[in-house]
Amino acid sequence: MSAPSQPVLVADIGGTNARFALADLDASVPLLDDSIREFAVVEFASLGDAARHYLEQIGVSASKGVFAVAGRVDGDEARITNHPWVISRSRTASMLGFEQLHLINDFAAQAMAISLLQPRDVVQIGGAGWQPAPVEQPRNYAVIGPGTGLGVGGLIVRHGRCYPLETEGGHVSFPPGTPEEIRVLEILSEQFGRVSNERLICGPGLVNIHRALSEIAGIDPGPLQPKDITARAAMGDARAARTIDLFCAIFGAIAGDLVLIQGAWDGVFLTGGLVPKVLESLQHSGFRQRFEHKGRFSAIMSRVPSLAVMHPHAGLLGSAAYAVDAERDLTGGKP
Repeated sequence: MSAPSQPVLVADIGGTNARFALADLDASVPLLDDSIREFAVVEFASLGDAARHYLEQIGVSASKGVFAVAGRVDGDEARITNHPWVISRSRTASMLGFEQLHLINDFAAQAMAISLLQPRDVVQIGGAGWQPAPVEQPRNYAVIGPGTGLGVGGLIVRHGRCYPLETEGGHVSFPPGTPEEIRVLEILSEQFGRVSNERLICGPGLVNIHRALSEIAGIDPGPLQPKDITARAAMGDARAARTIDLFCAIFGAIAGDLVLIQGAWDGVFLTGGLVPKVLESLQHSGFRQRFEHKGRFSAIMSRVPSLAVMHPHAGLLGSAAYAVDAERDLTGGKP
């Protein structure tokens, strides 16, 4: 691996894994694929320890970084959802000897990745196509991704700059669209009280939907994991298959609502760890029908692309894109 003279350390930090890479800000594609490494977060006491281990392992030094974390960034601090790490930007920068460190939400990185994605990196869901646009052309995009939870964000492109929107849209209240979904909501309300979109559209959400459908049928399915449901569906289990169908339909309805809320007429990008696992179902389910079924706006919605992101390291790609923009700010508009 040949590292640039002044690389930027980028990271994508989740509840289970920490991914690191180097970015070359002078390259047309700044993320250096051959520098990517992944570690289990439980092996390290802190983010700083993990980052230092990475730099020592590949034998490279850096003085700047962009770290995307799966949690809300509040000023100098971020908490990783489902993990005990509490990350201080200033302490981590000091520990690594960095002169500059940006701490961003993981869906800010997913949004920024859109600016570097190519048609080969996405799979079109539905009839509306997409091509990357020059950064000088105004664009509004939405991004939504089911994984352990449901991430939601957006990207606004104006005057040659990209502005990511960090939101907690996964916690918006779930709006049922059919009598079956109303019954599912009633069952989940008994367990959770308020039911957010994240209670259905994520890995654990598959289990919640399956449990609700089983209760409607008067059956106790026993304890299940999301992978059990996808495996049963692949084997022809009717209730598991219906769970996947319902998941995709609700996902489509929510993604369409997100377009309306954000004015993301240029497309919505579907990301997160669950999307590749249910890709075929998304293509052949009610996802796109519910996405477009927006009353007086149905004709407009039929022209909005919905794109499954297949890039294996979109979070790192977006962190690298963020690093490029941050450097442009420092140098007065020059990359």
